[in-house]
Amino acid sequence: MKKIILSIVVLSMILSSCGNEKKKTKTPEKDKIEQKETVYQKEKSTTDVEKVTLNLGSNDQMQFDKSELKVKEGQEVTLILTHTGTMLKTVMGHNFVLLKKGTVVSDFAMEAMKASDNEYIPEGDVTIAYTKLIGGGESATIKFIAPSKGVYDYICSFPGHYGIMKGKFIVE
Repeated sequence: MKKIILSIVVLSMILSSCGNEKKKTKTPEKDKIEQKETVYQKEKSTTDVEKVTLNLGSNDQMQFDKSELKVKEGQEVTLILTHTGTMLKTVMGHNFVLLKKGTVVSDFAMEAMKASDNEYIPEGDVTIAYTKLIGGGESATIKFIAPSKGVYDYICSFPGHYGIMKGKFIVE
């Protein structure tokens, strides 16, 4: 009788421990892995869409090499301005200044002329983004989020340059 009771106890322990093993090895780890993969794939696909790099050249002839730049609304924009000339920034400095909609370019440029101590960026809130002032052989990089859909003006705010060094920043 003792052997039968002992056998039943041992058998029930074996069966109950087997049940626990199954519960422990159930799919929570698999669920975690699948969840991580899903998050990674989502980040990867949105990252490809949300970032853009724009290269804009400038030279000693007071010219940008592009008169139009296109991005999508909400994209993270990396803009690289390169001065391909040789003249110093005190003589032929260039920058990229993206203005808010409705800004009168000539009014902004007149205020910019007075802001030599701030690299020709006047006080106020009419800019979306701008680079530092650069001279020949230099470059400057900025990052910003593209504004809402529309067409925006960009200029070089170095005195006298805005009339020629300008373009349209188109957000689709």
